[in-house]
Amino acid sequence: MPQDRERPDACPGAVDVHRAADGGLARVRVPGGTLSAARFDAVRTAALELGDGWIELTSRANLQIRGLAPGAEHELGARLREAGLLPSRTHERVRNIVAAPLEDNQALVDEVDRALCRVPELSELPGRFLVTVGAAVAGLGGDVGLVGDALLLAGRDTGLRVADPVAAVVRAARLFQRLRGPAWRLSEVDGGVREITAALGVAGPPALDTAVTPVAPGPVGDRVVAGVPLGRLDARLLAGTPVRITPWRSLVLPAGADTSGLFTDPASPWHGVSACTGRPGCAKSLADVRADAARWIGAPHDGPVHWSGCARRCGRPAGDVVEFVATGHGYEEIR
Repeated sequence: MPQDRERPDACPGAVDVHRAADGGLARVRVPGGTLSAARFDAVRTAALELGDGWIELTSRANLQIRGLAPGAEHELGARLREAGLLPSRTHERVRNIVAAPLEDNQALVDEVDRALCRVPELSELPGRFLVTVGAAVAGLGGDVGLVGDALLLAGRDTGLRVADPVAAVVRAARLFQRLRGPAWRLSEVDGGVREITAALGVAGPPALDTAVTPVAPGPVGDRVVAGVPLGRLDARLLAGTPVRITPWRSLVLPAGADTSGLFTDPASPWHGVSACTGRPGCAKSLADVRADAARWIGAPHDGPVHWSGCARRCGRPAGDVVEFVATGHGYEEIR
């Protein structure tokens, strides 16, 4: 286990904000990624009136507001609570549920979210704890995952098949909390998957090949998938529009939505390119990675590319990714 797991994780929340170089950073958990127009407008308005006017999309399909003045998190929390986006103050940072964005699974996600929030001890889960729902996101390495009746642990098919998926997720989460010690992720607990699998039932042979299946930009039936360049959305956009956030820093929108400032062509040079915050927002960054990535856009590349301002490589997508990592003397390319 990495040595820094001995300290509590510092994942920001919507109220317990991180003090970044550019002000307070709040992370708004959106289990399943689905927001009604009213709820998305609440986030947009908060970003415009309390933050820097931008919304960041994360690799877990959550939203971030930056540039908050000291104390602004209290007003932000009140607005989110009124909009129904902060249903549990105690469990707020552990409501990390990523769902396959083109599947009809939001009702299941909501059940899992409510069930996790009803268990007091689960408020102590690390902010890195992750639940996945659906085949397209099974390869994101969730601590607990569901694909149909299959229960995944640490991103792998355990062979367990469950009749009550919500109860199974909650029980697996409780067992992880009791076993984890200082660990943040189930994959860091020696023998953790084996113990939880044995406690939950008799496992058959694993049959699922878990993978990540990104959603490409473009029309999908009565919806359109719109990419957000470098995952940074102008909060003035998409007023009055319901959205579903994907873990690939894109949005699923109703067909006909105004996609100005976004991209809907999978051949766009922005497709598959991501970056951490970099300078000036992050004090640890060695470069203004977003500006450097924007200058690089248009260069030939095969597959996803991620730009990082330091060796922590924050925001790196899952799967095979070409990385440009700032060193203070340029960038190191990592394949």
